[in-house]
Amino acid sequence: MAVAFLGVVLPLDTSNPLGINDHLRPVGSMCGFRRLEQRKPRWVHAKYASVDFKAGNGRKFEVVSSLIANPAGEVSVSSEQRVYDVVLKQAALVKEQLKSKTAPDVVRPDIAVPGTLEMLNEAYDRCGEICAEYAKTFYLGTLLMTPERQRAIWAIYVWCRRTDELVDGPNASHITPSALDRWEKRLEDLFDGRPYDMLDGALADTVSRFPVDIQPFRDMIEGMRLDLRKSRYQSFDELYLYCYYVAGTVGLMSVPIMGIDPESQASTESVYNAALALGIANQLTNILRDVGEDAGRGRIYLPRDELAQAGLSDDDVFAGKVTDRWRNFMKSQIKRARMFFDQAEEGVTELNQASRWPVWASLLLYRQILDEIEANDYDNFTKRAYVSKVKKILALPVAYGRSLIRPSRIHSSLTKV
Repeated sequence: MAVAFLGVVLPLDTSNPLGINDHLRPVGSMCGFRRLEQRKPRWVHAKYASVDFKAGNGRKFEVVSSLIANPAGEVSVSSEQRVYDVVLKQAALVKEQLKSKTAPDVVRPDIAVPGTLEMLNEAYDRCGEICAEYAKTFYLGTLLMTPERQRAIWAIYVWCRRTDELVDGPNASHITPSALDRWEKRLEDLFDGRPYDMLDGALADTVSRFPVDIQPFRDMIEGMRLDLRKSRYQSFDELYLYCYYVAGTVGLMSVPIMGIDPESQASTESVYNAALALGIANQLTNILRDVGEDAGRGRIYLPRDELAQAGLSDDDVFAGKVTDRWRNFMKSQIKRARMFFDQAEEGVTELNQASRWPVWASLLLYRQILDEIEANDYDNFTKRAYVSKVKKILALPVAYGRSLIRPSRIHSSLTKV
């Protein structure tokens, strides 16, 4: 299952069909990059945030465990609670760094040994080329960001592509759990300032400048592990955790880069929660669009208990027949995905203005995929729902117009209380 609107390149010991590593120039184990010093990140106007999330009964969730990628010692805690614990951790880290911020408002590059700065710029440029090639609409939106944020988002995008390609790319059949373990070790080295290659170097530089935590990156790798060992999901609670791993994590990685509007009245936790909701919404949309394709691979990313409630089973999914029961089931699944999109929309307006357009464009275009599934009479077995080029073009000015809307000064579900 592809990570929400991320495609990816193979980074380990197998071939590299998309050419993302073509420009690497190995020099020792660090490809010419000096070890990045561990220091407090610097960022520009870094107000990062989201509001207090509440359970259905109105109470706030308690912190349970921040290491949700480690399944050892499971307790009876819902996936939503476990994931929100990670949201709280990310928000707390940013708040702590904001309080101790003493750096000037200009992001300055590290002093590099001869040739290193040039290679670092080349690495960021390569990340931009990859983003432009595989995510054209999103890339156009990033051009409105400040250069520092622009480059950082490209670096994160490329890492996510490379990670997803491990289990969804042309060499996925050769990937083993040990390969993912090696990829996670590379991630840890990267965060410690020891990049393995040029593209790792771009991300290592990014995480040294912005308050980006390693946990969402680890959790995305955990999502890849799930794809290796799990092809069915008994309930939406299980599916929600999977969606967080492979897509909600992208939102948590990105908020510290995109920043929050200085006029925003939202709390840190709430904007993170809205970013998480967008990732969940995008991944649910991927799942509903790709039912037939996934079934062809022997995978079903639909809650089994809800299929049963609709009078359906795995056999019905593999049979690929559109029936009234299937249509009713799909209506309920689409309704849930739209609910997450609605939740995400509240948070987009709180982002820094220069960062809003690519997010709005992604949200509006992905949301239209649900409309196309309906237009196909819910046949996601033999028809692939997609947004036409004309509709994409028409959505861009709408997204830009929405990006100009300033954060609300009146009370909303995102306002600090």
